[in-house]
Amino acid sequence: MYSVNPQAAAAWTDLFGWLARDSGVELDVIAHAFPLPLSDLWSRSDLACAFMCGFPFMLAAHRPRPVAAPIPAKAPTHGRPVYATRLLVRADSRFATVEDTFGGRVGYTVADSHSGYNALRHHLVPYYRQRGARLYRDSVGPLTTPRRVLDALSAGDIDIGPLDSYALDLMLRHEAELATKIRIVGTTDPAPAPLLVAAPDCPDEIVTRLQATLATFAEAPACAGLRDRLCLDGFAPVEIDDYELMLRWDAEARAAGYAEPI
Repeated sequence: MYSVNPQAAAAWTDLFGWLARDSGVELDVIAHAFPLPLSDLWSRSDLACAFMCGFPFMLAAHRPRPVAAPIPAKAPTHGRPVYATRLLVRADSRFATVEDTFGGRVGYTVADSHSGYNALRHHLVPYYRQRGARLYRDSVGPLTTPRRVLDALSAGDIDIGPLDSYALDLMLRHEAELATKIRIVGTTDPAPAPLLVAAPDCPDEIVTRLQATLATFAEAPACAGLRDRLCLDGFAPVEIDDYELMLRWDAEARAAGYAEPI
């Protein structure tokens, strides 16, 4: 999910290498990038540690085992494993606010994404209630990944698009030039960050060792460079009840008759 560019992908490989060494759990790092479905990754029986969005986690009939939640260095609430969605437009566009984009084209990632769909709807529901009508002439998707949201903006295929705030932090950390190409015109309310999960049948001993090692990441001297490269302060225990927020936002949007972000 967060291998948003080659530099970030290399940093994650290094992190999982450290995790394997310090935990004593043998981990094979596998490449699972677009267009491969994330659902295929999450359903692997040998999964030990992979990111999963909280929304599909809560919707899953057989949930994976929670391992840990990341604490982004620029989390909306400092020191907490939370994130938000940045609503982006092109830097050279005429749009100054989210409202300015109404009547245009909005992008989304996938319908079971929190940052790229559920949070976007939640942010737009008050406007929908006020207007009593659709906000955009077209809803463009599934764009699937943060990178493809940026590509759609750049190509002029959409006027506004949602981007996971932590994914954007990683992109800007390694691609500073992006800051000249996009503007943030809105930010959603914070929500629990995507969590690291293991397969439902992953042994207790493995999950416990991974959790204990990830808990040391924030202070481990060997990880100082990784914390910078990954824009991470550390990892926290997963509080599953916090993720109920995502189901509430979904229910509220549907109750308002706003099933899609248009």
